[in-house]
Amino acid sequence: MKLIKQFSLTALVALLAACSQQNSSEVATVSVEKARIKAHLEFLADDQLEGRDTGSQGYEIAANYVAAEFKKMGLVPAGEDGYMQRVPFRRAYLDQNSTVVKIGSGSDTVELKYPQDYMMGASTATTESSVKADVVFVGYGLIAEDYDYNDYEGLDVKGKIVVALTGRPKAWPSEEGAHLGSGKLKSAHAAEHGAIGFVTLHTPKREKVRSYTTSLNYLGSPSLRWLDKDDAPYGVQKQFKGGAYLNMEAGKKLFANAPTSLEDIFALDTEDKEIKGFDLNTSIELASKSRHEKITSPNIVAVLPGSDPVLKDEYVVFTAHLDHIGLAKDVTTKDRINNGAMDNASGVSVLLETARVLANSERPRRSILFTVVTGEEKGLLGASYFANNPTVPLTSMVANVNLDMPVLLYDFADVIAFGANHSSMGAVVEKAAGQLGIGLSPDPMPEQAIFTRSDHYNFVKKGIPSVFLMTGFTSKTEGEDGGKVWGEFFAKHYHKPSDSLDLPINYDAAKVFADVNIRIGLTVANQDERPYWLEDSFFGKTFGQTAK
Repeated sequence: MKLIKQFSLTALVALLAACSQQNSSEVATVSVEKARIKAHLEFLADDQLEGRDTGSQGYEIAANYVAAEFKKMGLVPAGEDGYMQRVPFRRAYLDQNSTVVKIGSGSDTVELKYPQDYMMGASTATTESSVKADVVFVGYGLIAEDYDYNDYEGLDVKGKIVVALTGRPKAWPSEEGAHLGSGKLKSAHAAEHGAIGFVTLHTPKREKVRSYTTSLNYLGSPSLRWLDKDDAPYGVQKQFKGGAYLNMEAGKKLFANAPTSLEDIFALDTEDKEIKGFDLNTSIELASKSRHEKITSPNIVAVLPGSDPVLKDEYVVFTAHLDHIGLAKDVTTKDRINNGAMDNASGVSVLLETARVLANSERPRRSILFTVVTGEEKGLLGASYFANNPTVPLTSMVANVNLDMPVLLYDFADVIAFGANHSSMGAVVEKAAGQLGIGLSPDPMPEQAIFTRSDHYNFVKKGIPSVFLMTGFTSKTEGEDGGKVWGEFFAKHYHKPSDSLDLPINYDAAKVFADVNIRIGLTVANQDERPYWLEDSFFGKTFGQTAK
């Protein structure tokens, strides 16, 4: 009997030790305080910051606030100048009176009208551009070995201007298709085949999603690119001498001498049938002038050092973008300030509280890197700069958790983790959320390919397993439809001045969202194994450093 009691006591001690180890690995010893999240959000979404546009004084104030909070927490600076990593940008403005698009030559020349027939963006590569060359239609302008697809097969585009439809084959999976069909890859394929210009055609299919007229609202918006060590804009195809976006009627003029009419091409696109390229038997002239200016805007980077002698040299990365879109163009409205309360003062506020809780709890084994980035609204630019100019080795980053626009307006009962289906991070999120009674739901809108549309995507392209966490569409509150609240936010407030502190922000939901993120971070930071890509993940196979 005495032996049994001794065994029971030993087992109890072991059980308690195991529970203690589990709690220390997944649960913080300091509680989330929703009042702190509220204070951060109210500061970052205040009118005096004027929408935190990249390069603006309002953004600088917000960046200094974040850096001061990191310092207050005792986090280690991990920028290039203290907590700051200054990102150099070139901002380019199009001279809208300088644009030229002419089809054909001699007496057959057809000059298109700006902006009724075509649009152009400012060039960040040069202040003056001009080119005239023969034109080749290249379908969608895509190459995808995984799908045995090559729009350039049999075509000679060297020294010519290519013309491509918007979009991609419908048969491709959404996320994979969004990557393979991106404008960046289309431009890269054209450049690799020797093209010197790129023209994109608006289509009936695209018109149903976003009309040509709607796009005219962005005329005059500057182009922005970060600059590399040689002061050159990153990701720009230097050999391109011009480009334009043509509406459907203008496109038909370009196909006047083509072996197949553009109407027939549009029909194939609409019916999702095979499209082949061909010479258009004409030339096109493109010209424009741009004005350049140089600005800077900082990423803010801090580290919570890990406790393990070996694993402390690995990092779990939390990201959130601090920038928003600044002032609305419509000068007739009373309120022009796009405060960006949900987009993304909410995400940064949750990240700051996540950092505070972790900094004041038992140290995790791995280090945690908090990266608050600029230029997301301009094309994920701050995160791109950081991923290409990391302040810690890329190979030491084991995972990225991205906080972008959690819609904290309802008592959410589930979360969505874009990218959960591509790596072991999906299981981590499901477990962390489940500990709080929160479910993990699949992507409710896969057609939007959101996995490729926020800052984490830059980490994915460097081979780092990543998830983008968002509030789900169900609610704990009886009679409340979370999906409806979420949808109404996007319909009425997204990228508008009404995304402000006047919204009915649910700080209880903010607390839960922070708790989920903390548990995700602690689980990854304390587990023996690094997160890994799943064997069947396209992104893992394409970019992954490790896969299982």
